[in-house]
Amino acid sequence: MYYYSHGVGSSQSPGPRPARHRRRGRTIHRLAHNDPVNDLLPFRSLLTPEGRALLDEVRGTAPAEELAVATRLRRDHPADLVSAALGQARLRQRAAAKFGAADAERMFFTANGVEQSTRTSVAGYRAGRLRELGVTSVADLCCGIGGDAIAFARAGIRVLAVDRDPLTVAVARANAEALGLTELIEVREADVTEVGTAGYDAVFVDPARRGGRGRIFDPEAYSPPLSWAVSAASAARVAALKVAPGIPHEAVPERAEAEWISDGGDVKEAVLWFGTGGTAVRATLLPGPRSLLSRGLPDPGVRPVGRYLYEPDGAVVRAHLVAEVAEEVDGGLIDPTIAYVTADAHRPTVYASAYEITDQLPFNVKKLKALLRQREVGVLTVKKRGSAVEPEELRRKVKPQGPHSATVFLTRVAGAPTMLVGHPLR
Repeated sequence: MYYYSHGVGSSQSPGPRPARHRRRGRTIHRLAHNDPVNDLLPFRSLLTPEGRALLDEVRGTAPAEELAVATRLRRDHPADLVSAALGQARLRQRAAAKFGAADAERMFFTANGVEQSTRTSVAGYRAGRLRELGVTSVADLCCGIGGDAIAFARAGIRVLAVDRDPLTVAVARANAEALGLTELIEVREADVTEVGTAGYDAVFVDPARRGGRGRIFDPEAYSPPLSWAVSAASAARVAALKVAPGIPHEAVPERAEAEWISDGGDVKEAVLWFGTGGTAVRATLLPGPRSLLSRGLPDPGVRPVGRYLYEPDGAVVRAHLVAEVAEEVDGGLIDPTIAYVTADAHRPTVYASAYEITDQLPFNVKKLKALLRQREVGVLTVKKRGSAVEPEELRRKVKPQGPHSATVFLTRVAGAPTMLVGHPLR
């Protein structure tokens, strides 16, 4: 097992219950953020001519301006509508990072939808894979606000988008209309476990992986559980099940292809594919795509730290394909449990970031501080694998100053806490 370095969906369960508070002898109800039932009517009001005009008026409102804008608009519009418009404007600003500003300004969101929906680049890649497999229609189960359905439709695939949450369904339907995709997307409010998918080439399932206490790590605790999703996949010619990147490899069904996907170096998701004609394990890096397939290699051996250090992409680590990277660069591990590869020669690879190592120190903050002062390092990047020290804590202690930059790796070498100092190779 390698230590990972430190450097979202749908709604299949009811929303949070209102929190009760007592004030001055009377009971009041404070609506939980993004309560689907109580937010449905304000959301529908945004689809009216008055609501759409307000959305145009509050577009781009900065957080510091919201109070003044709300006070002014409430003179001529209902308070609930003004609040809904400002909330939607805020969500659109957040969503721009995932959906792009052009789409985000036209789409509608919920707080959970922004957080859990798939990034456009990842959804588009998945839709492209379905098209390559000959898919022309897909049942998108647990569709959320419709991010994946939009990507499928833009790839020319007919979509049945299903979710049981009324607000989520209303938002998904509004998004299909806003982007001119209603001819390809049918949105249905229903329990996904009761929807027939026999008329569709493919099934895509994105179960809810968050509960009242945060992220859910047990695949059988997903909503719906992974076992149900796998059974739904068996009913289609092709299927894709979106799961958390941390899914245990032993939980992957034997007949599935497992793919871990990163975008810009950040691991976004894992997908279990059925009907692709194989059971490969792969890591896919976006943009690209660039895919590294498992070759069943044994774990690479441990060797002393050489001149170069390779930091495999997170998707490569999650897919347990560090051995494939080590073979590609003719390298070995610095420690049997750490996903850093070392080599004496530089061999570029798209699946790992390369660094030239200039210094190797036993873990000692004072010695590192003296070295950085001697090198006049003022810009310090701190990375860690297998270390309990937090990067910000180390940065505060060494107080870097000077015109130069460096990267410090907090890690273990052959079991010993170690600091490696170097710089990235472009």
